Amino acid sequence: MRRVRVVRGVLGAVLFGVTAVGCTGSGDARPAETGDTAASSQHAASASDATAGQGSWRSWTKDLSGSEGVRVCGATAHQVVCATGADGVVGRSRTDGAVTWTVPATGAGTNLGLIVDKAAERAVTSGGRTLRAANLRTGRAAWTLRLPADRVYAGFVASEGVVYALDTWSSFTREADVALGAYRASDGRRLWHRTVDADRDESPVAFGGRVYTTGSSKVTAHDARTGDALATTASGTTCPHLIAGGDYLVCSGSANTAEDTFPALRRLDPGDLRPLPTAKDSGQKPERGLISADGVLMLFEDSPEDPGPGDWTAYDLNHAKKLWSYYTTTEEGALIGGRFVTFTPRNGPTRGHLISIDLHAGPKATGDAAPRMAPAYPETVGSAYPALVLPGGDPDHVVIETMVHHILRSLPLP
Repeated sequence: MRRVRVVRGVLGAVLFGVTAVGCTGSGDARPAETGDTAASSQHAASASDATAGQGSWRSWTKDLSGSEGVRVCGATAHQVVCATGADGVVGRSRTDGAVTWTVPATGAGTNLGLIVDKAAERAVTSGGRTLRAANLRTGRAAWTLRLPADRVYAGFVASEGVVYALDTWSSFTREADVALGAYRASDGRRLWHRTVDADRDESPVAFGGRVYTTGSSKVTAHDARTGDALATTASGTTCPHLIAGGDYLVCSGSANTAEDTFPALRRLDPGDLRPLPTAKDSGQKPERGLISADGVLMLFEDSPEDPGPGDWTAYDLNHAKKLWSYYTTTEEGALIGGRFVTFTPRNGPTRGHLISIDLHAGPKATGDAAPRMAPAYPETVGSAYPALVLPGGDPDHVVIETMVHHILRSLPLP
């Protein structure tokens, strides 16, 4: 499950080449989105098959083009995918990083996020008023949805062949009005669209036949098929941010808050949203969370007064206890094969390395569970502000994206 929380700036992309698309299901009376399908030849890929001749993952380094956005790359087991322009997408070879196909952007503007849905073979991106998907198998545009001029897409997530997207007024001065829509990932067909009690800056999460939204005072579980509200949290449950992974759902404070104190971690039952026993957190600012399939929450926490350096802390959700912490200077991390992967701190003697840590044993483990470090690369030094792009499946490589000199580097997992 992947999700995108959109942080909006100036919006106003100029779009063209769209036709009407039908919708079914219950919903409110807002104007329907318009869209296009993959049949249009103007979005043809530069390769007849997006995965043809790619071979296995290898080590390589590639400069990114000026149109490819920052922190909007993902990967499948077969290729790297990056968003370009307002709502374009490119595919890159896993053998050498070269561009293998291109879906051009439909207009000017800022790209607001990318989701790579491996199961549905779709890459979904947003240009504010547009929600657009590329077919990862063919390298062609799959569909485009366009909102009226006064509305924009906010956060979106993909799960079980469906894309769930929040939309709201483009102006922050208008009274909050947030809706949640469900769209079939294969062709963009709208399944349902409902007004919800949700924060416009908090993306939904979805798994197990449900989609969850969080608002100022409650979390709501919606039926993934209909959008009907099935459960809400009890009065007094504070949940600025939702973290999901496996079959686990956790409330935490929000990284967007300007406060100095934060709500405690709280695990929720995904069925009825009742609170479950949860380990006590550090009380510091929660920046990012990841949950493994067996219930280990990795949470990056730092000081609200001195953001940047902090600790990745492992919490056992099943036994409500803290397992270990690792000090570093980045909120970048990933889970793979029972291990946690991140970067060594930029202010330490081992800076410039990618490190993997056993999820349960931690950074002080020995033997087979001991931490492993990749060789130092310029792209993994903290001053390059690197981000991780993890291929799907059981990868033996990981892709690093740097922010200062914008490049991608594929290197073996430690």
